[in-house]
Amino acid sequence: MKAATLPTPGLLWGAYPERRSLKPRHPVLPGGLQVAVDRPLRAWEELGQRRLLTAVRAAERDIGALDEDAFDAETRHLRLVVRGDGLSGATLARALALVSEACRRELGWRLYDSQLIAARIVLDNRLAEMATGEGKTLAIGAAAATAALSGMPVHVITANDYLVSRDVDTLRPLYRRLGLTAGAVTQETEPDERRHVYGRDIAYCTAKELVFDYLRDSISRTRGQLRWHLEQLCGTAGTKPLLRGLCMAIVDEADSILIDEARVPLILANATGNAQEQEFLAQTLALTDGLRAGVDFDFDRAANRVELTAVGRERLEQSTASCGAAWRNRLHREETVRMALAARHLYHRDLHYLVRDEQVQIIDETTGRTAAGRIWSRGLHQLIEIKEGCSPSAPQTTAAQITYQRFFPRYLRLGGLSGTLDESRRELLSVYGLPVRRVPLRRPDQRRILPNRLFADRAALWRAVGERCAELQQSGQPVLIGTESVADSDALSACLSASGLPHVVLNARDDCQEAQIVAQAGQSGRITVTTNMAGRGTDIRLAEGVVAQGGLHVISCQLNAARRIDRQLAGRCARQGDPGSVETWLSLDNALFRRHCPSWLLERLRPHAPRLNSWLIGQLATGAQRWEEAHHTLQRRRLLEHDKAAERRLSFAGSAE
Repeated sequence: MKAATLPTPGLLWGAYPERRSLKPRHPVLPGGLQVAVDRPLRAWEELGQRRLLTAVRAAERDIGALDEDAFDAETRHLRLVVRGDGLSGATLARALALVSEACRRELGWRLYDSQLIAARIVLDNRLAEMATGEGKTLAIGAAAATAALSGMPVHVITANDYLVSRDVDTLRPLYRRLGLTAGAVTQETEPDERRHVYGRDIAYCTAKELVFDYLRDSISRTRGQLRWHLEQLCGTAGTKPLLRGLCMAIVDEADSILIDEARVPLILANATGNAQEQEFLAQTLALTDGLRAGVDFDFDRAANRVELTAVGRERLEQSTASCGAAWRNRLHREETVRMALAARHLYHRDLHYLVRDEQVQIIDETTGRTAAGRIWSRGLHQLIEIKEGCSPSAPQTTAAQITYQRFFPRYLRLGGLSGTLDESRRELLSVYGLPVRRVPLRRPDQRRILPNRLFADRAALWRAVGERCAELQQSGQPVLIGTESVADSDALSACLSASGLPHVVLNARDDCQEAQIVAQAGQSGRITVTTNMAGRGTDIRLAEGVVAQGGLHVISCQLNAARRIDRQLAGRCARQGDPGSVETWLSLDNALFRRHCPSWLLERLRPHAPRLNSWLIGQLATGAQRWEEAHHTLQRRRLLEHDKAAERRLSFAGSAE
């Protein structure tokens, strides 16, 4: 990276640097041709990585011999060199060596070769697939520190507020030693404090908080781009923006944020509505009591929608004939009733949402955590609140909106890491312009994959899991069991309790204790029942003696919407060369099977489920997942097109074609 390519707020890049042209950074070639091009390119990159590692280690020996005062002087000198020469060649190697030595002195950890390779990949505007347990947090810290030495404001985006605070607290001594400032933005951070944190060299935040702050800035800039930039540069603006632009971002758990969460638009809304609207929604929900499935309406489970039949439309028209004026518009009437039917029949407590403190909180299907601040649109959230007996919140009207597909390409420099990127590499390249590169393992993988098993229903599955846990607990081997939902984790917990097996449950109800529960999952004989919450974020360290017992054993009782998410759970065991094992146990009443497999096939398989071949079970599961992945890809594509149209309509960010 030459110095001229390092974006910083100022005269050259403007007061609020961001990428205006959202055309792909890299061309997307047909599948076979892309593979043919990637192969020699990766070989060349691997040669460059070896040369870089050699240079870093040589520079590290020189810097390591410096006393404390000389080290500080070297840091100040290198910051000037980086800002003048940029991050490339010998300058990049020396900067990484400085960061590695600072890490050793302040944290007691030495950067591994794999972490240096990952940091280099991120600094080159790419995504690094780095296996779970290989030290992504420190690799991100190394990349962020190296970039910040050049003067670029760096945003580090991670999955949740806990990880935001934890990572800042862990790495702050490293940043401080390099003369850098770092801070955290969480949901509770006030606007003035947000502005202060974003003004630091490195700001940690969640994607949701960052996007909403960008939208707030965007609204204030709609009065005229040129005038706004001049006011900011001259210091005459009345209100300063929260951010300093979109210079560089490093996305942790990149697949979760850029792919899984990209099906949900980010909407900055203003509360509207009145008592009449809430009364209308309550009346609509009451009307659905008399409508019959298969007669008045049908389910489209693949699209998660309800469709009224001709009989249902006629019945609805007759039953609302004497109602008020709000019911006279046929399209509005039918759309609201369809939404009410979905709220009643398609959205279920402890699966799609929790009710906590008399509030409906959405459960993120990918992470298993509650999605703080997120609500369903078009009255769906209020309908579910009424269904659950909660006070309905005020309806919202859109002030500004954007999707992750349109937000992240606005960064002038963008990179990230995750343990599961390979399956989505083509979409990541075409939408975000981010090539994926795999980081080699530091130690050989010792994970054992055991045969798949299939059961007729969940009750049989939970009984079998209980028997397996009793067997493993006798040997002292810890067990981590992944379930699909809060309801499933509760059902399995009841089964284990009935068998007298002590265990710990982690689901969206216990999110405040997430780190403590996951961190203890490697203790001898411990049984941990969890949802996707245990898929990423916290290390599971094995207790003494557990390695000899075979390490952590993972039982996956979930068929996720994407094969990547299955790999995340499997990645909780056999980390950094430790032993471990994983097996997948499923039931035929799984939601994905019901949605994508013919009912006649499921009924035919039911009597033979326990005796089915492992390979056949795997093919059945993979087929259902491929259908779901294709559906989600289509959803993201449609959302992207809708977002482009909405952006043109709202005109909140100027020309960004």
